[in-house]
Amino acid sequence: MPDYRICRLTRFQQSAAFLIGACFCFAAVWVLYRQPIVALLAVPGGYFAPGLLRRRWQRQRQERLRRSFKDMLQALGSLLAAGRSVENAFAALEDDLELLIGDPKADILVEIRAVVNRCRNGEPLEVPLADFAERSGLEEARSFSEVISICKRAGGDLVEVVRRTAGMIGEKMEVELELMVLLAQKRLESRLMMAMPFAFVGLLGFFAGDYMDGLHQGIGWLILTVCLALLGLCCWWILRIMDIRL
Repeated sequence: MPDYRICRLTRFQQSAAFLIGACFCFAAVWVLYRQPIVALLAVPGGYFAPGLLRRRWQRQRQERLRRSFKDMLQALGSLLAAGRSVENAFAALEDDLELLIGDPKADILVEIRAVVNRCRNGEPLEVPLADFAERSGLEEARSFSEVISICKRAGGDLVEVVRRTAGMIGEKMEVELELMVLLAQKRLESRLMMAMPFAFVGLLGFFAGDYMDGLHQGIGWLILTVCLALLGLCCWWILRIMDIRL
């Protein structure tokens, strides 16, 4: 079963990410210096592109799994409210979620099949759920697994506890997803802010190259280098500020 905390790239994906990152670094430095030889010195910056792509894909996959897990909790709560036991509700989850998600190969459906199959082979329900919570890296999955485990050990009305827990976790995730929608707009604005200095300098050099000639000689090289370092620092700072995890 996959570990959703880890994302591995193929050699082709790593090579493609490096080439794209190298071209981006080359273009960004060339816009400022207008010297191909100087821009070539920035090509090794593409070495960081595969790592950035890997983290981005890993986070996107976890977010998709998180949204699917919220749908699973809502469907599970409905099945439990209809009078099913916890094990029977999990067995019926796949059909309901497949209609809702529309992708039979979705990660959450694969995990539900694994949980059901392991329960049919005699394992207690909390064991595959704990395994899924560990591999997913989701706080909600870990909380849900702990609730199942505690109820199994301590006894009590397991169906009612699971139904209430599923409802509370689902409501919490709905609020967080609404906040993520609001943050998505700010992330777009931050990317535009990072691109605007390079776009402005590029347009100024293309339409009014005479104004930029003074920066391409003498102390102008030092000024450009300092500006590029400050732009890089600002981009890193913006990325750190917008790296908000709910």
